[in-house]
Amino acid sequence: MTGRHNKREPLPAERHDTIRHEIMHELGGISLSAREISEKVGISEKAVADHLEHIHRSLAGSTGKLLVTPAACIACGFVFRKRERLKKPGRCPVCHSEHIQDPLYSIIPR
Repeated sequence: MTGRHNKREPLPAERHDTIRHEIMHELGGISLSAREISEKVGISEKAVADHLEHIHRSLAGSTGKLLVTPAACIACGFVFRKRERLKKPGRCPVCHSEHIQDPLYSIIPR
């Protein structure tokens, strides 16, 4: 033996729907953070933001709407109400703290 293990790589979970449809299904009726979405759907947290941007655009003329509960600074309480980007901000513009509460996302019918 050469010291290598002859283990098979685990197969990725079989998807019956697209990632974006899975995210939309998960967001129906409840609010989730990007981290929670990534855990439920099985993709990276970074990829969630890209998918949410697309979902936001595709729902614009549809029967639903992506509702974003804005991020907030844990240190001073500043709320990022006017933020256009869906990603979590890196630092607070008021106190410069990096302790930011994650924004929450949900889909509501129009």
